Amino acid sequence: MYLRRQSTWPLSLQNTLIAILLSIGAVQGLVYGIRLLRKEERPKTANQLLACILFFLSYRLLIQVLRLFGLGHYDTWYYFMIDMGWINAPLLYFYVRAQVENNFKWKKKHLLHLIPFVLQVSISIFVRLQNLYWDGTKDSLSTMGYYGYAIWMNMPTNYVIASLLIVIYTTIALGLIKEKEEHTDPALKKWLTQMMRSFQIYFALVLGTLLVDFLLFEDAQFMSYFYFTQFFYFPFFIGMAGLIYWLGFSGYHKNFKNTSRKSLKEGEEAQLKRLAEKLHVAMQKEQLYKDPELSLNNLADKLEVKPYLLSRCFSHVLQLKFNDYINQLRAEQIKRLASLPENSKYTLLSLAYEAGFNSKSSFQRAVKKHLGISPKELRKSE
Repeated sequence: MYLRRQSTWPLSLQNTLIAILLSIGAVQGLVYGIRLLRKEERPKTANQLLACILFFLSYRLLIQVLRLFGLGHYDTWYYFMIDMGWINAPLLYFYVRAQVENNFKWKKKHLLHLIPFVLQVSISIFVRLQNLYWDGTKDSLSTMGYYGYAIWMNMPTNYVIASLLIVIYTTIALGLIKEKEEHTDPALKKWLTQMMRSFQIYFALVLGTLLVDFLLFEDAQFMSYFYFTQFFYFPFFIGMAGLIYWLGFSGYHKNFKNTSRKSLKEGEEAQLKRLAEKLHVAMQKEQLYKDPELSLNNLADKLEVKPYLLSRCFSHVLQLKFNDYINQLRAEQIKRLASLPENSKYTLLSLAYEAGFNSKSSFQRAVKKHLGISPKELRKSE
């Protein structure tokens, strides 16, 4: 196990300039994060999430500034400089969701995305506590403590996972932006795409550099720290400071149009209302929702309209997603079926299939979401 090389005071001209650049980025992130929390425009949840991203990125830059001044090198500060970088990836993804989904709200299931962050904080605390027992010999630590420290501190594990998570989550977020582009303000779509692409490309480059350095340079195993910390460490943080500056300034000052029904062209709202009525009649008479393969496109074909018009009908008139609308009808249908005495001999799952559901899980989710009860309670409510 090796100790990190400590910085000396006074700082060299190079380190002084680096400290100034990183400090500017961190302060910029903190200031705009606070301003975003106070901002009333746009979805409030989105502002809060962007503020959190800025806070966590700024926190990491401030740690680096303190290290430049010799703090955090196995002193008291060392135990408080907890690694938290794994949270940025899910925050970026949920920021996009809060922007493109109407009335987005946090749910308990979303907390699953924070498991890597909780794991990172736990490992970081555990690894730092090993310093209390380290006396310079391997025997002074447990096997887990020794190798945990070596893998966490002497290898690029932390940076690799953080970068990989950002690449994965931004890729998913870009897919979501594309999926929602028809109902997203073009300016907002452009901003979100630029933001996700910037993080995706930057951290893909970081990830590639980390892996190439660590895998191709055999000497990396025998040095106090992997090559990344020697040649690309400060360029990486300077780049991150630039990202924070751009993210804070642009994220706060950009304003996007309201995509509510007021943005409909003259006469379009009446057209969409007529389509909604036609849809309602078709669903009642033909019970199209019973088709488990029903999609927006083939429903549009049955109604003899363009898919984009039907999509706008759901968004602006019904104010429901296609899947929610169909599953709500299916849930109501199975409630009716379950209430009939002649159906008592059938299982709920068989009735669910008759109502149009194609799986047990989708049936259970829909009943709970649209009826507010568990599937078992369908029988009790007869």
